Amino acid sequence: MSLETWLANGWLRKHETSKQEIRDLLKIVDRDLNDTGSDLSADWRFGIAYNAALKLCTVLLHASGYRAERGMQHYRTIQAMPLILGDDKKRDSDYLDACRIKRNQAEYDRVGVVSDREAEELISYVKELKTAVRGWLYADHKELV
Repeated sequence: MSLETWLANGWLRKHETSKQEIRDLLKIVDRDLNDTGSDLSADWRFGIAYNAALKLCTVLLHASGYRAERGMQHYRTIQAMPLILGDDKKRDSDYLDACRIKRNQAEYDRVGVVSDREAEELISYVKELKTAVRGWLYADHKELV
């Protein structure tokens, strides 16, 4: 599959991003990572870290010239990562999709879904992903940095 195939399937639409939009999304990531250090429950820290990860995936998609359509927007944004960064990121997108499901449970269904260890694991992962996305931007879309 490719992003063009996703576009043809109606899962994506064309999107023209800007340096300001990318900058704003990265500022949200920085804010969220900072906020995960707060004295919050593991559920909330996980949710905040998930939001930062989703924004990083959004940066990838927008810089590539696309935006996910409303239906299954989070899922498609996350699943686009290996299409953009390469097949070796498939496990990463699967991990983030599992986080998406867990975050939904913590947000809408019940308290105590996430352990402190799981929250810390996601926060660490997001920091690594941020470095990878920034590196990709500098290498492939310097005009947006």
